[in-house]
Amino acid sequence: MDIEFNDVKELYKRLTPALNTKINDLKRNDLDYIKKDDIWNYLKVTKWSKANNLLLYQMVDDILNLDDNEIDEYVKNEIRKKVVKPNLENMKWDDGNVKKEEQ
Repeated sequence: MDIEFNDVKELYKRLTPALNTKINDLKRNDLDYIKKDDIWNYLKVTKWSKANNLLLYQMVDDILNLDDNEIDEYVKNEIRKKVVKPNLENMKWDDGNVKKEEQ
């Protein structure tokens, strides 16, 4: 019996139990900062986007057997990309001193 999904949101919902199981495994290994969306995004980009005719059981298997180190590195790289940079707007230089712009 083939299961078809109307949209990606429905597929994500169907995979939630497997994602939750993997999250629990990661928490046992002190990787509690990794979220369901991290796992989903990682597999979507690295594995599922390249696959054709992917079946539900294959996606569940990918989730449950995802290497902890791979997802850990992915999440760390994503965090590094989002590092906040200082906002240097609304300032002007005057004789070498920094002053806040008057409003």
